[in-house]
Amino acid sequence: MSGVDAWLDPRQCPAERPPLSAMGARTRGLHESLDAHARRSGLPYLHPDDPTVQLDLFGSSRAIAWQEGKAAFMFAAEGCWSELPHLYARYGTTATATLLSKLKALEHAGAALVCDSGMQATALTFDVLMGPGRHAVLMRQVYNKTRTYLEWLAARVGGSVTIVDDGERAALEAAIGPETAFVFAETFTNPLVRAQDLDMLREVVTAARQRAPELRLVIDSTIATPWAFRLPLLKQGVDVVIGSGTKALGGTDRDLWGYVATDNVQLANGVMDLMAMRGGILDWRRARAILETWDQAEPAHVRRSETAAKVAAFLAAHPRVSEVFHPSLPSHPDAAAIAKHYVRHGSLLSFRVAGADEAQARHVADVLATTVIVRYALSFDGLATKVNHHQTVSEYFTARPQLVRSGFDRLIRLAVGLEDADDLIAALNWTLHHADQISAADLEAWQQQRIASLGVK
Repeated sequence: MSGVDAWLDPRQCPAERPPLSAMGARTRGLHESLDAHARRSGLPYLHPDDPTVQLDLFGSSRAIAWQEGKAAFMFAAEGCWSELPHLYARYGTTATATLLSKLKALEHAGAALVCDSGMQATALTFDVLMGPGRHAVLMRQVYNKTRTYLEWLAARVGGSVTIVDDGERAALEAAIGPETAFVFAETFTNPLVRAQDLDMLREVVTAARQRAPELRLVIDSTIATPWAFRLPLLKQGVDVVIGSGTKALGGTDRDLWGYVATDNVQLANGVMDLMAMRGGILDWRRARAILETWDQAEPAHVRRSETAAKVAAFLAAHPRVSEVFHPSLPSHPDAAAIAKHYVRHGSLLSFRVAGADEAQARHVADVLATTVIVRYALSFDGLATKVNHHQTVSEYFTARPQLVRSGFDRLIRLAVGLEDADDLIAALNWTLHHADQISAADLEAWQQQRIASLGVK
């Protein structure tokens, strides 16, 4: 019997937040140790012993202050936004042969290289493949900074980019021309967790090589992970796999890194040459730290994925939730492709609260963070479950029509951690029933009290 049984019924919920003291030992131990580390270090890290690549923000206000600080730097042109306080390590701050060999084995790749972030891996690959007069096809739901970088790069070197909707075969076929150098897609996507139909992509790209002989298929599998697929991507017609090891392959929120895997040794050497000249090599301290926890990463991802499926099922049946996005759900738009190609569904999900507008969705995410066992932070696949309001942290400067066009409006993103499923469901159920009774002033007071109680800045 769970100590949070009273909070698990979607038809009703106690007025008070589910207390940490009533939760499972795993959940209590994790969050008590996180708070203890915060008190020791003076910073709200998301690991009990070490600094992490992101911090507990306690709610969206700190994220917004950071975003506004970035805007001030950019528009006032008086300095660089690298001076902003720590929000995520890529913004503020060669692996060993052993790590490379593990990556090659994991991806069944002929060649692999590691770098200092997943975004670095993406940019390096784009830089090698895109050139004057070249063209790329990009799926609409890729990470917004991936899209922004490729569009900037194409404009700079005299190339071009076409964006097509994920899963639209006819649009993809029509977009590929003789000058197309690569098709780029993510699986699962963030935050709507769309899944790519690998058969469709392979068939389209293979047929298109008759008119675009140098065409390559590039997949970012950060969210799905190499563990998600029935067959390795490089054995299913994918030419290049990109990943952020910061997420599931690390699984602890501590080490920022990325990688590129391919059977095209010439391409791998081109990427390595560019990185050697420009920078971005993974430092040895991080490589060693990654190796120390390598064997723990997959079991932790299994647990997070299983818990995420339970949480998604609960939310999908909740009367106060209008939409839930997770690959485990039968209602998923790519259910057929998932059943055919995927064996694991990942830890990332998103949802919309019934009747909530953008501001109300942000408010619900902030209230959920007051349950403490769900931390307001940016990324996913770490120890602790994290929540954020997607527009605040990822699309803050995106025009609303574009936000709606992409389907990214009014979304709450949930990245499931290692807590017990019932504890997370209790926190979510309490939030869904009581968020509208908590004012902005209540949230501000809670955040300030929480910060003071931890003795953090």
